[in-house]
Amino acid sequence: MKAIVCPKYGAPDVLQISEVEKPVPRPNEIRVKVHATTVTTGDCRVRAFNSPLSFWIPMRLFLGIRRPRQPILGVELAGEVELAGQAVTQFKKGDRVFALTGMRFGGYAEYACLPENSLVAPIPAHISYEDAAAVAFGGTTSLHFFRKGNMHRGQKVLIYGASGAVGTSAIQLAKHSGAEVTAVCSSANAELVKSLGADYVIDYTKENFWERGEHYDIVFDAVGKSTKSACTKALASGGRYLTVEGQGVVVERREDMYVLKELMENGSLKAVIDRRYRMEQIAEAHRYVESGRKKGNVVVAIP
Repeated sequence: MKAIVCPKYGAPDVLQISEVEKPVPRPNEIRVKVHATTVTTGDCRVRAFNSPLSFWIPMRLFLGIRRPRQPILGVELAGEVELAGQAVTQFKKGDRVFALTGMRFGGYAEYACLPENSLVAPIPAHISYEDAAAVAFGGTTSLHFFRKGNMHRGQKVLIYGASGAVGTSAIQLAKHSGAEVTAVCSSANAELVKSLGADYVIDYTKENFWERGEHYDIVFDAVGKSTKSACTKALASGGRYLTVEGQGVVVERREDMYVLKELMENGSLKAVIDRRYRMEQIAEAHRYVESGRKKGNVVVAIP
């Protein structure tokens, strides 16, 4: 099969398309014919090995000393079950599924094997492979942090970095929960976040949200670029500051994938896709994500 391989750490150009062995599913696994994957900031960090100095040694040991231990990156995918192991009971050949592979990676390939009890769920009938591939990472990350912050109806929630992969999901999930949402992004993305349900928009290039005198029950930094001291100034009494950077490992739940499935099904959650690339354009896709100009998600079609 064809796969996008990262043979060493480095710039986007290290990525190459290679012929590799087609994976064979174990008895409890399904083999998925991948139709779409994404490029996340996490993929770019692993490829370039951009890790904070304090995590450098443990991350090298985990990911691989001289090169990625798992050379096929990609943490999100959507496709069709091509083969089910003999012990699989929840999926069958022909089922359309989307999945979050996490640190197992493997999405940048024509085929991927996944345990049936992993973070995999059916795709609603009217949802495309590209749309399904673009909700798992941002959706599960947002659900994790909102659980951590005990978000509930009637709260005031501020989302910093609201136009990214996590931010666009967070807006929709917060609105679905009945929260009042203030989105922080550039003016260029104001209409996008409003279309997703944001009640108010603050242009971070023109003013600092913590200087407005408004206070929020939850301040969620969806890009990890704010400071705790600034964000806590905008918290109401008993409020929670949440950030994707430095608050521990995100704990994804299998049931979260089914929550996302149901929300896509009823129209409460829509994928936000900025750009679409072909498999052979993977280096260009990585360069775009690293530019910091991405809105929502970047999808890669797998032939």
